[in-house]
Amino acid sequence: MGNIGQIIETYITKISLPRIGIIDIIEILLITIFVYHFMLWIKNTRAYTLMKGILVVLAFIFAAYVFEMNTILWIVEKLGTVLITGIIVIFQPELRKVLEQLGEKKIIASLIPFDSGKEIQERFTDKTINEIARACFDMGEVKTGALIVMEQEILLSEYERTGIMIDSLVSSQLLINIFEHNTPLHDGAIIIRNNRIVAATCYLPLSDNMALSKQLGTRHRAAVGISEVSDSLTIIVSEETGQVSTAQGGKINRNVSMDELKAELRIVQNKTTVDTGKFKLWKGRLKHDEKTAK
Repeated sequence: MGNIGQIIETYITKISLPRIGIIDIIEILLITIFVYHFMLWIKNTRAYTLMKGILVVLAFIFAAYVFEMNTILWIVEKLGTVLITGIIVIFQPELRKVLEQLGEKKIIASLIPFDSGKEIQERFTDKTINEIARACFDMGEVKTGALIVMEQEILLSEYERTGIMIDSLVSSQLLINIFEHNTPLHDGAIIIRNNRIVAATCYLPLSDNMALSKQLGTRHRAAVGISEVSDSLTIIVSEETGQVSTAQGGKINRNVSMDELKAELRIVQNKTTVDTGKFKLWKGRLKHDEKTAK
């Protein structure tokens, strides 16, 4: 036992811990903030899906390195610069947006203050759900076409910029007026974020899915298209039949009832009760609308 104790004591005396100063602590905090916001940016944009593809490619390269596939490694080495340029081109819209947000970002606001009690977190209120459902079926009765995109985690800023900014609370009267025939804003889609209509006449990508029914027009293909590149829920009111349909995850659910539409909206609403009595370090992406929206 004495020898073991001496050996342990010898090793402990040889261990030299680095001295941590104030500058080191500041560096750690800055790196932590950068990594956190980078991960948050990846999660909230299409970059999350693209990043998964890049990780697959990196895993393939790692496997080639482990098994010494020299030809593949040589190709990757020669194409390294081109691949980096390609990544920058692919992420150009997201990189541009994050640089724009960097100028208007309030760093201190990303830290959560001391909260107490419980609060309800939701993307939009029950009132917004009722207003959207009422407007869709009112428009369906008179066969007024509509295209409504409900934003979730992935921000739709690049499509928002293709339209006209509105930034107004959701109401059935406003939705009906926007999509009324021969009005300036009736063509294209509207994007709803939280309890607000952020933009109208937005252009959406059309789906290339050849399995879609030939009976579906441009409005339905645009709804499927935006659902293929984001996690949004899109509501379509057919101008020909007056039927209400929804699109999410690249799939379309045709001719839904009002109860079915409200059920899908409640899933997107993601209503939860959170205990805020504990101290939280990070605020994250919690966007709550004004209480007047209820």
